[in-house]
Order: sequence, then structure tokens, then C-alpha cells
Amino acid sequence: MASNRSMNHLRIGTAGWSIPKQYLDVPPQGTHLNRYSQIFNCAEINSSFYRSHRLSTWAKWADSVPEDFQFSVKAPKAITHDAKLACEPAQLQIFLAEANTLAQRLGPILFQLPPSSAFNPAVAKAFFARLRDLHQGAIVFEPRHSTWFVSEADYLLNSFSISRVAADPARVPAAAQAAGWSQLLYCRLHGSPHTYYSAYPESYLRSLAAAIAAHKTRETWCVFDNTASGAAFGDAQILQRLLSAA
Repeated sequence: MASNRSMNHLRIGTAGWSIPKQYLDVPPQGTHLNRYSQIFNCAEINSSFYRSHRLSTWAKWADSVPEDFQFSVKAPKAITHDAKLACEPAQLQIFLAEANTLAQRLGPILFQLPPSSAFNPAVAKAFFARLRDLHQGAIVFEPRHSTWFVSEADYLLNSFSISRVAADPARVPAAAQAAGWSQLLYCRLHGSPHTYYSAYPESYLRSLAAAIAAHKTRETWCVFDNTASGAAFGDAQILQRLLSAA
């Protein structure tokens, strides 16, 4: 890796921790998460978007991985999609209490907004202030409406130390680039051209590896979300190899 970053500051993984059957080099013993965590140093928990989990489940996940492993956690759709950030404080408190059960294994909290959710400065500022009152850790946002990709939104995100996701495929050209707080780069790769299914060509992964190696930031996460066909696992391994050799 580039000299300004240690491997502890680079995290590559997938959404969830499913292991396709064709990957025979994965350790055969243990749960899927045990085995997965011997290959990658992070995973994105997406199930939290759909439902709440018992605190014992979060604790079990934390106890199943090595000390240097971290999870990012996707915020519930009740907050991002139903309430469109204008949620009740209790909704946010309950979710954060669950996620914080991961303790030292907790990485960024991810808020993915629906494509229909336009940038409302007043609502966003109120939500960010409430969120920061409750949580001081890393936060990343993945907006998908074109109105979010303006300097006013970037300034607001940065003022609350919130990073904007660099996404592929990008719904608008600016969505491919990170913005907001610059000390955390969080890439979400959904698969292209067939979202959630397509594997990435090695030429794309080589370009991505070069961009990551050149990006000056405190921490970098790269999460492959093209899991529907099992492509995410292989793409993550290739990127891992490319960056290890950089």
C-alpha cells in the first residue's frame, strides 16, 4: 500500500458475509461469519435496514470476528425511507443502542436515502444535529436524488463530519465521487451494468485500486454490494490482492 496508509486503515469486504460455494480456499470450519472474517476485515450489515435485531445477536456477531474486524451498519428504512430523516428521536436512539452493542467492532453507520428523497436543508441539518448528539462515531450518507449533489449539501455534511459515499453505478455523475467529510472514503459498489448482479471487469478494479491508493484519507472502506449472483466475494478478493501489491 501507499506509505501514508497502513492496512488497518483499509477495509475491503462485502454487504453481508455470504460465501459462494465455488470459493474453496475459504477456511472450512466455523460459521459463515467466522470463515468470512478470516478473508476480509470488514462487512456491511444490511439486515438492520429491514428489521431490528436482539442485542444478543449483535453481541454474537461481535464475538465471532477477530479484534481488527469491523462492521458498518445500514440504518433502518423507517428512518431513511419512511420518515425521510424527519424521524422520532426514539427511533434513532433504539437503532444506535443496537448498533453500539458491537462496541469496538462498530465502524461507520450508513444512511442510504431513497432516490425520491430530495435535499431539504432544514430537515437535513436538524437530523444531523440530533444524530451527532447521539453518536460521535463515523457516519456515511448515500443520497441518490440529484439535489443532494450541490455545494450546500457538501458543506452541511462536512460541518457535521459526515462523509458522502462514492457509489457505482452513479445515478448522477457526481455520485461516483466522495464528498462531505474528507477523512473517510466509503465506496459502495452495487454492480454494473446489472445492479446487484454484475461482476466488475479487472480493468475497473485496477483503476479503483489506483484511485484508492492515491486517495489521501484517514480511513478507506470499499464494500461490494453485487451479492445477488455471488460476484461481490470474488471482486473483493481481487481488489484486496491489487491493493496488497500496490
